Amino acid sequence: MRHRSLLVLTTVITTGALTLTACGSRDGGDSKDNGGGKKTTVIIGVDAPLTGSLSALGQGIKNSVDLAAKTANKNNEVPGIEFKVEALDDQAVPASGQANATKLVGNKDVLGVVGPLNSGVAQQMQGVFNSANLAQVSPANTNPALSQGDNWGKGEFKRGFKTYFRTAATDVVQGKFAAQYLFKDAGKKKVFIVDDKQTYGAGLAAIFADEFKKLGGEVVGTDHVTVKETDFSSTADKVKSSGADSVYFGGQYPEGGLLADQIKKTGANVPLMGGDGIQDPAFISASGEANEGDLATSIGYPVEKLDTAKKFIEDYKAEGYKDPYAAYGGYSYDAGWAVIQAVKAAVAANSGKLPTDARAKVVEALGKVSFEGVTGKVAFDEYGDTTNKQLTVYKVEGGKWVDVKSDTFNQ
Repeated sequence: MRHRSLLVLTTVITTGALTLTACGSRDGGDSKDNGGGKKTTVIIGVDAPLTGSLSALGQGIKNSVDLAAKTANKNNEVPGIEFKVEALDDQAVPASGQANATKLVGNKDVLGVVGPLNSGVAQQMQGVFNSANLAQVSPANTNPALSQGDNWGKGEFKRGFKTYFRTAATDVVQGKFAAQYLFKDAGKKKVFIVDDKQTYGAGLAAIFADEFKKLGGEVVGTDHVTVKETDFSSTADKVKSSGADSVYFGGQYPEGGLLADQIKKTGANVPLMGGDGIQDPAFISASGEANEGDLATSIGYPVEKLDTAKKFIEDYKAEGYKDPYAAYGGYSYDAGWAVIQAVKAAVAANSGKLPTDARAKVVEALGKVSFEGVTGKVAFDEYGDTTNKQLTVYKVEGGKWVDVKSDTFNQ
């Protein structure tokens, strides 16, 4: 996905901050006294929609990275290093994400960036980060092209940006998993497909459609909606008259919730299914009609049911963050921790100090990180994609999202 909100963290400006060259290397050892000795400041950037309709997801991303930085500092994870976080709001707008990328590149203390939420935003950021050798780890992007190139669908895989990594599984995995569940487990054979014309939504819907047809299912109709519009009655009427026994929506929860509502108001008693972009409580609250039976896939297993996530959940609550960690909290913490581990490796390989080419060394180290994270084993393949292919199907029951099936998907 999914591709997702952004309360702006205080920009860290360290007095006498380390001087770096244009490529991100460091010239000096200026640092601040942190009580127990001098420590070098390393900033982890965050880019996400911190305001706007997707802020529920963005705030969870920001807070979870902040928690990772605080945990590293508390445990002295990297001796001599003090981690700070600088978070910027992209409002889910690609141009804003690109501007934020340029700003983060310009701050030479930034050695890694977590984000963004949206795949469309990431497309405008990748080149900026790659040119500056600045590592980027998204906890939510799912468009396969970001890591495997535009021709991935033809079986031609090419990594375009060596600085790009992600802790989220791609839409290839999610779309196929959804189609298999809807056809095999839910027993639906005639689906009407709708997307929001955005990078994430349209891509996910196309992958779903291809797999659903391969399984023997029938796509009885297709339509598109526009982001930020609220009247989808014409689409709802098309669904009603198509004879579909289900609907698949490629998009986010603001439009998805309203679409589900308006379909049900036509009298069409069929479930709507979507990806991780709709798996949020706001999807349910957006509808005036009962959402019972609606479905969504999401990357990973439910965080609340993972033994590896217990401490994360406890620590997040203890910090008293205003907003919940939401759908991508665990993946955001793991993304931030991956950057921290890469910094740790770069420092360890340079006699306990940041190397002069710190950004390049962090990128190199990221490709080799491997640790047990909040969401399970965290590691990256040759494309920078997560090796964790766990997914879950959720169903609305009693006004809440309830997990009904979790599995590891093998393509």
